[in-house]
Amino acid sequence: MQTSDRPQISPVFSVARIASVSRKTGETDVQVTVNLDGTGKCNAKTGIPFLDHMLHQISSHGLIDLDVQAVGDLEIDDHHTNEDVGITLGMAIAKALGDRKGIVRFGHFVAPLDEALIQVALDFSGRPHLSYGLEIPTQRVGTYDTQLVREFFVAIINHAQMTLHIRQLDGINSHHIIEATFKAFARSMRMAVEIDPRRAHEIPSSKGVL
Repeated sequence: MQTSDRPQISPVFSVARIASVSRKTGETDVQVTVNLDGTGKCNAKTGIPFLDHMLHQISSHGLIDLDVQAVGDLEIDDHHTNEDVGITLGMAIAKALGDRKGIVRFGHFVAPLDEALIQVALDFSGRPHLSYGLEIPTQRVGTYDTQLVREFFVAIINHAQMTLHIRQLDGINSHHIIEATFKAFARSMRMAVEIDPRRAHEIPSSKGVL
């Protein structure tokens, strides 16, 4: 029996990176499942329609399968649910990445949406940091408080352990600015979590750990 000369597929490529996290507090009950090697399928029910719309952007443009279910104290406001969805999603991303072996690690993208232009750069460095440069002109988009955009990304970076820079290069429409941000974040994360075939079994750091 002859053996094939075709190179064997690395286990790093063949094992799907899927994680589920549940988080329950006195204010919210959140369950998130994430598949980093997905096709962009999303089922998001947070009780906050605009947040659901943004989660669909992360999934679709990041090619990440997402299932996000949340029940929160929306009778007070959206803050706790918005933040706790970000926290739980960040935890699920970190869990799915594991030791981060083989990933590209860095990602960047500039996303246009009509007059809005947003630049995002990120690093799964193990060190949470957010530089946030959005200037959103209105207090609300629909019923969504636009201050919650920053709170959502703070929650993600703290629990996914990433460095994230967001820059607004142009834009006057609040919806466009926010949606372009989520699209740029999604494409940046897609780039960063992909496996680098040149070092698929190595931690992408000169220190040997992230």
